[in-house]
Amino acid sequence: MKFRINWDALGIGASLACAIHCALLPLFLSSLPLFGINIIHNVAFEVGMILLALVIGSYSLYHGYKKHHHSFVPLSLFFTGMIFLVLKQFFAHYETWLLIPAVVLIIAAHVLNYRSCRVHNHAHADDCNH
Repeated sequence: MKFRINWDALGIGASLACAIHCALLPLFLSSLPLFGINIIHNVAFEVGMILLALVIGSYSLYHGYKKHHHSFVPLSLFFTGMIFLVLKQFFAHYETWLLIPAVVLIIAAHVLNYRSCRVHNHAHADDCNH
């Protein structure tokens, strides 16, 4: 039995983990700065999560594009969401207004990619090797 990683599921999970971190962590861990621990707005952690989402998402969506559906829509949604996510780092006053569309676009890209890859009668380009 061959083990295969479902990159879309991993990308959706990473996006949800990021959303949970951004939404719930401040609620539960808001007292940590009293003890000198700054995990809520830790720039290194934030950048790490963005890079993780970028690497997993890019690989997953490129694989779906190249091997299955040949549609730029999931890639466009994903990179638009990533732009919002990066802008969130620079415009802290608009963090929520940038985070919500970022997460929605990134998850929508993965869901659309997942569904498009699962269609049995999808069209292939001439460069398809399957």
